[in-house]
Amino acid sequence: MTKNTIIKKIFIFTFLLMVALANVSLAATDNTGDDTLKNLNKTANKAYTGSETGSITGSVGQSLPTLVGKIIGTVLSFLGVIFMVLMIYGGFLWMLDRGEGSHAKKAKDLIEAAIIGLVIVMSAYAITAWIGQKLTTGN
Repeated sequence: MTKNTIIKKIFIFTFLLMVALANVSLAATDNTGDDTLKNLNKTANKAYTGSETGSITGSVGQSLPTLVGKIIGTVLSFLGVIFMVLMIYGGFLWMLDRGEGSHAKKAKDLIEAAIIGLVIVMSAYAITAWIGQKLTTGN
């Protein structure tokens, strides 16, 4: 096996392990009879709706800007995860270069591309938020 294949397998295994552990931790906290979970739900409801009995789930009755904002927030969160994965992968490549130079150059290019992509996405979000604010307030 080549060194690059081993690195890819380690990276994929680590990523899948993190996803599996996240699912296990979510399943472990899915006990609706737990007082801690009920208190967290009350706190989340109070922060989101202003009352402890309000519901934060569902999109019925939400305005279009609120719904679009939630969708944009979800997409940006996903892009943040992709950015983080690219940065970690680039860091692994750079650390495991062992003085060869070719992997370090590839890692630098990957990290640079990830940062440029993040700047483009954040700029697009800032422009969209500014236009959305101008359209909703009328200023």
